[in-house]
Amino acid sequence: MTSLQEKLKTLPDNPGVYIMKDRDNNIIYIGKAISLKNRVRQYFQSSRNHTPKVRAMVSNIYDFEYILTDSEMEALILECNLIKKHRPKYNILLKDDKHYPYIKVTTEEGYPRVLMVRRISKDKNKYFGPYTSSRAVRETIELIKQIFPIRSCNRNIDGNAVKGRPCLYYHMGKCLGPCQGNVDKGEYDEMVKQICKFLDGRHEDIIKELNVEMEKASEGLQFEKAALIRDRIRAVEQIMERQKIISTDMEDKDILGFVQGKDRCIAQVFFVRKGKLIGSQHYILDDSKDSDLAEVMTSFIKQFYLVSSFIPREILIQQPIDESDLIGRWLSDKRGSKVNIHAPVRGEKKKLVNLAIKNAQDVLENIEHQMEREKARTEGASIELAEYLGLDSVPYRIEAFDISHIQGTDTVASMVVFEGGKPKKKDYRRFKIKSLQEGVPNDFASMIEVVGRRFRRGLNERRELESQGKDPNYGKFSRFPDLILIDGGKGQLNSAMSVLREMGMDSIPIIGLAERFEEVYVPFKSDPVVIPKDSNALHLLERIRDEAHRFAITYHRSLHGKNNLRSVLEDIPGIGPKRRIALFNRFGSIDAIKKASVEELCEVPGMNKTAAQSIKEYFEL
Repeated sequence: MTSLQEKLKTLPDNPGVYIMKDRDNNIIYIGKAISLKNRVRQYFQSSRNHTPKVRAMVSNIYDFEYILTDSEMEALILECNLIKKHRPKYNILLKDDKHYPYIKVTTEEGYPRVLMVRRISKDKNKYFGPYTSSRAVRETIELIKQIFPIRSCNRNIDGNAVKGRPCLYYHMGKCLGPCQGNVDKGEYDEMVKQICKFLDGRHEDIIKELNVEMEKASEGLQFEKAALIRDRIRAVEQIMERQKIISTDMEDKDILGFVQGKDRCIAQVFFVRKGKLIGSQHYILDDSKDSDLAEVMTSFIKQFYLVSSFIPREILIQQPIDESDLIGRWLSDKRGSKVNIHAPVRGEKKKLVNLAIKNAQDVLENIEHQMEREKARTEGASIELAEYLGLDSVPYRIEAFDISHIQGTDTVASMVVFEGGKPKKKDYRRFKIKSLQEGVPNDFASMIEVVGRRFRRGLNERRELESQGKDPNYGKFSRFPDLILIDGGKGQLNSAMSVLREMGMDSIPIIGLAERFEEVYVPFKSDPVVIPKDSNALHLLERIRDEAHRFAITYHRSLHGKNNLRSVLEDIPGIGPKRRIALFNRFGSIDAIKKASVEELCEVPGMNKTAAQSIKEYFEL
């Protein structure tokens, strides 16, 4: 604190961005100020008027940095970019934008395409969004392809015709065939411009342009082309008919409504273009429960319009925010014309904002209801399970084991991990059983081996970490479960118990789940524990067991397929281990190798024409 007080004394009375850091040098908060000296000092004065969130943040500040800017506007832009980059713990964050896909029109290419992407790159392509789901993006792209015959392939077209036949989309009339030189570059570029207008919601402009094109085609006696353009016009008109006129001033505007819940805030955005509602999206802001609504709204507007592809003339909000003039100037610069941020108090615009708020409330209620159901399936199920099994504590970490083989060949085992009722896939492990004679199945011996290997490895790792003065729970195997689940009945359970007892690990609760009647067995009891069939506890056990089964089967099939492939290739003269591996990596199956030509086989690393011909001759016999 002494060093912080010294740094506070030297703060300049200039605009800029301040960056708060914790003891581990992690960035925990980023803010901007017109006067760094006044703003940053406020955090370290009396905490009486601070919110719980600010008090928690200040208690974790170990150091801070600042960046001077020439104006408050520059500070605002820098703050937005730094928050997007670092996503600090105590800033109000628009849910990680990796969840929000965009539509990309690849205008850098000679003949652009329309794609779904997760990130906006600094290039000359055009981006539209963000959208709240990939499904919404795919539906929009599919609609575009139904209306506009834009290419879907990833061929490198530099203006010259590409060798080979055009794809099926060309023959279906859904692509103009630029790969064959069948379309004029100017005509294709005009279509791309119309697609961009379509994504901006400027449907009336598209119809005017298409009508002009249709008339030109008719006058030029190109009746087939005119008919195709007519169909496009009808498709766009059908979309316009579904759009509702909700504003009489016919201006482009975004209408924002916000509702705060227990742990998050929902922002509902209505996109109005030319007076028509062309779409709506909801967005989630995390860690906003201790922030006032004006702060939440400000944070959303900054983060949303930093990456938005279109800035409307007007943004309607439900209450005034302190930075509306500054943000308005920033957005005006981005748009190239005046942008007004307005909180209406009466009339048509107020009704539109209230409608957005109502929709946000409905979204919030649905999300909270889903979260309650999910909590019952996960944490609630773990609590129920502890009660049915008579455990002293709720099992947070559950590890499940399963064995997989075909008549004793390629026997493997899986270990899956659930924490808090949810899978923790990075802790999954798979084992190749080593102690069995090939072709002799023995699930009991396999279970003894895999459980023994897992916990012996864990014990050794714990001892090593403890000798180094490190936390023993941070190794790959050293963290032990609160409950062990064995896929199987009494036999498999007793096998696992015997090896745990041998290692002194039998204090960890362990159960077996027999698949036929979903019976739960515990040690030293002949009868199964009765868990109701419709209980969340049993459903949790079933999900964990099924996941262990899936993971084991996937590994077994992969291993079995490789072994079968290698065993067949071993009989071919000139095909040794390295070539077998290379062939498998290239083709993946015996059928694919059979169908490959000599030339394709020769392309595999390490292969030559003689070896390729040996393979062809072997399969032709």
